[in-house]
Amino acid sequence: MTEGNSGDVVRRDRFSGGPAREFLSSLDADRHIFAADLAVDRAHVVMLAEQDIVDDEVAGDILAALDDIEAAGHGALPDGEDVHAAIETAVIERVGDEGGKMHTARSRNDEVATCIRYRLREDLLDAAEATLALREALTEAAAAHDATVMPGYTHLQPAQPTTVAHWLLSYESAVARDTERLLDAYDRTNRSPLGAAAFAGTPFDVDRERTADLLGFETVLGNSMDASSARDFLLEATSALANHATTLSGLAEDLVVFANKGFVDLADDYASTSSIMPQKKNPDTLELVRATAGDAASGVNGLLTTLKGLPRAYNRDLQRATPHAWDTVDAVVDAADVAAGAVATADWNADALAAAAGEGFSTATGVADLLAMHGLPFRSAHEMVAAAAERMEAADGSADAGADYDALDAAAREVLGDPLSTYVDREAVEAALDPAESVASRDSLGGPAADAVAAQVSEAETALAVHAEAVETERDAVADADELLHAEVASYA
Repeated sequence: MTEGNSGDVVRRDRFSGGPAREFLSSLDADRHIFAADLAVDRAHVVMLAEQDIVDDEVAGDILAALDDIEAAGHGALPDGEDVHAAIETAVIERVGDEGGKMHTARSRNDEVATCIRYRLREDLLDAAEATLALREALTEAAAAHDATVMPGYTHLQPAQPTTVAHWLLSYESAVARDTERLLDAYDRTNRSPLGAAAFAGTPFDVDRERTADLLGFETVLGNSMDASSARDFLLEATSALANHATTLSGLAEDLVVFANKGFVDLADDYASTSSIMPQKKNPDTLELVRATAGDAASGVNGLLTTLKGLPRAYNRDLQRATPHAWDTVDAVVDAADVAAGAVATADWNADALAAAAGEGFSTATGVADLLAMHGLPFRSAHEMVAAAAERMEAADGSADAGADYDALDAAAREVLGDPLSTYVDREAVEAALDPAESVASRDSLGGPAADAVAAQVSEAETALAVHAEAVETERDAVADADELLHAEVASYA
């Protein structure tokens, strides 16, 4: 029935039924690669005709049948072990046994590997575009809040005052690296295995570079065994997505905590109320974004576990590997879209943030830095300011005491043996104690001061434009190849 892969013929005749048939089938899961398979089939048939391996008339009949199958949709396919076999059966139903020539000079092994890469390219570009939208939201919000002072935390304890812009840009930087990882994964995904056959190549005079061009792949994978069996690109892509999901999880967690403290009000579109407590406004969408990291991690772990220890070349285990990637892509892209919307529509409470910015003597490091800048060894300044913090905590009765010049002066006399004014005047100390002044003083590269933040915003906008152009370039290349493929198909069908 099928030329070029007699093993498949025997398999379909001898092993066409039995209780394991449903267990073996991936037809439903293959919805993800239905369009990809049709594209791969078309490119392969066009190449076969150009190489005089299949007659032009037969190629035209097969290509016309593929158009008909595409119009009918995945749901109209006949039963089959997978989408590849089902499409081939549908072609043969329409044009007769000659339709089986579409499978000449290839195996389902290189076919499915090509389909996965073809579809995953699109998914990676979608994921990259989602990161771009999030970065744009973060950058625009940062530009609007460069002077909005807020508390910064380490170990969830007040640490140093910063700004909303500085916090937002910290996530923009992380998401930018996520974009880079996704684009890197795209580069290694965008390589064609088609023509490698089962794993040992084919005696037919195929043109692998031609099918790669028709499908928009950048290059061809050289070693045929590697081309048909490798799934490292799948693992790399899923890992990049999991990394991005982890970034999203941290962003979501911070926003949940800030909403709890009254620092930020999420738009109603990104919140919900309780089913029983009408006064509640819950950050439900961000909690789900936070949970997506678990979904993505399970995808990576599932892939790693499936791929670990597999011998070369093709093994049926690989059929179970791919759904981990599809599930991860869907979850992470949706989470990124939600995070971008939540950031873009959030309302920051500047008064509450400013009131909290100095809690827990958060300007202590700034005072120690000031003393060090006036000649006192930093370790001595650190010890003195720590003693002052202990005094203020004891006087206040809590760990949330505000800053106090008198406590600093008393600590200087106790630890250093001199009044604080010996080292620096009172006006400078009181300026260092003010959260806004403390932020303004930290204008080093990457810091929270207004000028430093403005530079970060500018760099973020530049990098965003570069990455957006890279995504657009890849989109255009794929679109150009698709246009070329359809033009070549039209010359036969």
